[in-house]
Amino acid sequence: MGRKIGPVCRLCRREGMKLFLKGIRCTGDKCAIERRNFAPGMHRRGGRGKLSNYALQLREKQKAKRIYGILERQFRVFFARATKKKGITGETLIQLLERRLDNVLYRTLFVSSRPEARQLVSHGLMMVNGRTVNIPSFQVRVGDIIQPYPDEGNKKRILNTLEMLKDRPYPEWLELNRETLEVKVVKLPGKVDAALPVEESQIVELYSK
Repeated sequence: MGRKIGPVCRLCRREGMKLFLKGIRCTGDKCAIERRNFAPGMHRRGGRGKLSNYALQLREKQKAKRIYGILERQFRVFFARATKKKGITGETLIQLLERRLDNVLYRTLFVSSRPEARQLVSHGLMMVNGRTVNIPSFQVRVGDIIQPYPDEGNKKRILNTLEMLKDRPYPEWLELNRETLEVKVVKLPGKVDAALPVEESQIVELYSK
């Protein structure tokens, strides 16, 4: 299972926008974008300059990879799956990425960041339809029930995060029962539900070359 290791705030600075990779920290004054809104590197203050079409397409792909916390090889797997399905490839790609179990936990506000969600799943602390799932890329389907492993410490941590993030909007494609902490997938997510700062058509053009 590949994962990004190293400082992540510089990734936001490279893209010139908040990718919310460090949870609550990204909403405060300590956010790297708030403190140093320029690209990392020796010549960072010289500006990002004008990008070629290829560079623009590459940046859109990099943003999507970094937002969902996956590496190139796995991202290509998702793209290959999207091309085999009916519909618009770019939107299908976003839907597949949104249906990842670690992303679902992030959307349900069980955790404050996707890396935290990935850790929760990898440690076997989440269940889907009553069975423990420890694969972050697991694809949820309509009707699936996601809930935390019945451990008091685990439930308490999730309840604290829910309270802390109570002002954040909740996705329409998921339904939460706050008493049992059960989340039901009521429909498949769309491009609007994801609300990503990414032009998925640029990614399709990049991989189509």
